[in-house]
Amino acid sequence: MMPGNLVYVAIACAMIGASTAGLVYFGHPYLAWGVGLLERDLTEKLRRLRVSTGQLRRYLVLWLSGIAVTFLVFWLVLDNFIFGVLISVFLLSGPWYLLRRMAQRHRQRIEDQLADAMVTMANAVKAGLSLAQAMEILAAQCPKPINAEFYQIVAEYKLGKPLERTLREAKERLQSENFALFAAALLASHESGGRLNETIERIAQSVLELQRLERKVMSETAQARKSAVYMAMVPFVILVVYFFVDPDNTTLLFKERVGQMLLALAVVLNVVAYFWARAILNPEI
Repeated sequence: MMPGNLVYVAIACAMIGASTAGLVYFGHPYLAWGVGLLERDLTEKLRRLRVSTGQLRRYLVLWLSGIAVTFLVFWLVLDNFIFGVLISVFLLSGPWYLLRRMAQRHRQRIEDQLADAMVTMANAVKAGLSLAQAMEILAAQCPKPINAEFYQIVAEYKLGKPLERTLREAKERLQSENFALFAAALLASHESGGRLNETIERIAQSVLELQRLERKVMSETAQARKSAVYMAMVPFVILVVYFFVDPDNTTLLFKERVGQMLLALAVVLNVVAYFWARAILNPEI
């Protein structure tokens, strides 16, 4: 490597270090607020997935530091501010979106298993078992992941925590309207008595009917959702194909400032269109 290149690399590294230090020093209050907000959001999703959050702050700081370094490398070393911003945004939002999708799928699996769990609870109460004994049966017989929720409720109740508090914490953890109805029926029966099995059976039938409608909507929009995925992939395929057809003009999209802006705008609009299509094709029932 030539001495001039070594000097250039040293200056670039010094600029990256100075920029990072200045950003951390002057933007510390805003950075701490943003990290805290992101940490609370990720903690809620990880707890829903029953993943330990003890080292979350450390991993979060490393993740954000890596994004900052990547942005500064693109900006100061590669002289590509636009792509630096674009890649940083995707590095920031990508893992968060994947975790959000995992939490949604976990919640959906619990929703799908909840109706059968309520039927089992109604049969156990009808057989003469107490509410605590029926909850123990649910914890032992229900499939994953809903059995873990009932196991936690039973364990906390046996340790002396009031049933109302355990159910309230479970509602906050699951954020499920169907489970909220189920918990309300349990609490009403626990406090004032009544025919709990009939109430739970009616709620279970309502949940089953709602799930049937949701599956019908999902099956009827399955082809449209696949089309949205294909439409999101087509621009990237066309870009690759056009690179072999006309490589000189295609490389201008990556070298020239105007080309970089157009390419970044196209990527952003393509992502927005994809999520817009998903929002339209996933109606709430």
